[in-house]
Amino acid sequence: MLRSASMPRMLATVLLALAIGYAVLLVLVYVFQSRLVYFPDVGRGVATTPAAYGLPFETHEIETEDGERLHAWWVPVRDARGTALVFHGNAGNISHRIGYLQMFHRLGYASLIVDYRGYGQSTGRPSEDGTYRDAEAAWRWLVARGVAPTDVVLVGESLGGAVAAWLAARVTPRALVLLSTFTSVPDLGAEVYPFLPVHLLSRFSYDTLGALRRVEAPVLVAHSRDDEVVPYRHGLALFAAAREPKRFLEMHGGHNEGVLYTREAWVAELGAFLERTVR
Repeated sequence: MLRSASMPRMLATVLLALAIGYAVLLVLVYVFQSRLVYFPDVGRGVATTPAAYGLPFETHEIETEDGERLHAWWVPVRDARGTALVFHGNAGNISHRIGYLQMFHRLGYASLIVDYRGYGQSTGRPSEDGTYRDAEAAWRWLVARGVAPTDVVLVGESLGGAVAAWLAARVTPRALVLLSTFTSVPDLGAEVYPFLPVHLLSRFSYDTLGALRRVEAPVLVAHSRDDEVVPYRHGLALFAAAREPKRFLEMHGGHNEGVLYTREAWVAELGAFLERTVR
């Protein structure tokens, strides 16, 4: 009798311990979730510059409305066909994305790439609202330089796609290009952590899908079927939500291998799409 009576107590103790452990996990995820979204310390420091690849460039410091200073590179092109404003993903910094600058230079487009606050040599700490402020500051810098809004192509890689879509819903760019981008952080988080109530816990939105529904500019969505970080279905959902004119480009390779500038055929597709968006 004593043994049988102790079993329910043991089970209750185990269940209580599991419940407490799960509750602690939820609290930790809620408090420290920014560390699951931003990885500015990956490859900390400027690894190289566009000069190492034969690109003419200028280093600029762009000030945001709330006083942060963003490290940026401007790569000019004589008689440019347009200007690409590039927003990178959640890890590393602009020195890891020189391939995009090379690609746009070959296509005849000037380009501006900016490190978010807290990334690379930019001041501050990253946050969702902060990345949006950074995007607005980069846009204002281009316009103040004399670049026509209808000449600017907004380009976003992964997290940067959410930032670019947010900006495109509020300004009048020539086009929007989304590369390996998710529909929203809660959507992606729920897939990565199915054992957690991510939609209830998430303090981040990055609602690319919602922003895209308000974008009036032409949209190109490029995504790989092999993407192990942001599943292919996210790209399909974004494409379905975009207004016409739009184009979907299927890539191949993992999230960090299936990169647009690595295949000349994909670059040619992008170039042809951008030429069709000339106003």
